[in-house]
Amino acid sequence: MEVYDKIRVMREINQWSQEEMAEKLSMSPNGYAKIERGQSSINLDKLQQIANVFNIDMGELITAQDKSFFFSIGDHTNNNSYFGVSNILAAENKKLNSLLAMKDTLLAQKDDEIKALKEIIELLKSK
Repeated sequence: MEVYDKIRVMREINQWSQEEMAEKLSMSPNGYAKIERGQSSINLDKLQQIANVFNIDMGELITAQDKSFFFSIGDHTNNNSYFGVSNILAAENKKLNSLLAMKDTLLAQKDDEIKALKEIIELLKSK
């Protein structure tokens, strides 16, 4: 995962808009959006400022690209830690897709059952 992807994910987890993040960094929303899209290089000072906004070490943003990332988000009431590994995410994605497919199958079965029951009701009404 690239640095700009990590920044975007962390912003989304904090439920901040790009505009809010830009304000926290004292920059324009367009300038911040370019950082998240990877269209603008980030100097070390800006990277440190971003890390400070997320209350993490700058090293956590730049280490282990394409392998994993770790960051912690906290305030005075609670702390949340996130650790992501691409193959774990892929496995979870596959599992969720299987669950969605199973749900679709069950819904189709329920639709067939409802149709059959409606037909039975109509037959009973006609007698």
